[in-house]
Amino acid sequence: MSQASKLALVKEMLESAESNLRSAKQMINELTGSSSKTVYKKIAEELETPGKEGEEAVVEGVFNGQTMIDKDEKEYPVPANYASKSKLIPGDILKLTIQPDGSFVYKQIGPVERKRIVGTLTYEDGQYKVIANGKAYKVLLASVTYFKAEVGDKVTLIIPELEESEWGAIENVLPADEEEFE
Repeated sequence: MSQASKLALVKEMLESAESNLRSAKQMINELTGSSSKTVYKKIAEELETPGKEGEEAVVEGVFNGQTMIDKDEKEYPVPANYASKSKLIPGDILKLTIQPDGSFVYKQIGPVERKRIVGTLTYEDGQYKVIANGKAYKVLLASVTYFKAEVGDKVTLIIPELEESEWGAIENVLPADEEEFE
């Protein structure tokens, strides 16, 4: 086995070990009730409930990485293509307008403070993730396909600046020949 192959194997083993630790921590958080859902619920509780605007119902909520949570803890599905295109991240405030015909129209009205990090795209347990800063961040499949990203690619990931998050949004796929990102 070449030195490069051994190095790649060691990196893969470390990432796997880190992933297992994160999964264990997440299970502990779920069992003790200190999950990120609690954080977003608290943010959502402070939002106004606009109610109706003419024939349309209006709801405000917090994006949690996949859905919008309103102040009553009701979850609304956010289309993955919209979340991906808009680069939504957990903590973003959304306004949902429910049209008279039942269609949903989302608008981002309060972006959370963001930071950018560089990580490697992986796929495990049926979920795309980006490993960065010793943590695995889930990303939407729609983002992966939009950017034509592949496992092993280096990507720029947008995450909340102040809150811990399990989710991030892919901003760009970095060129493969950029060694400075290794």
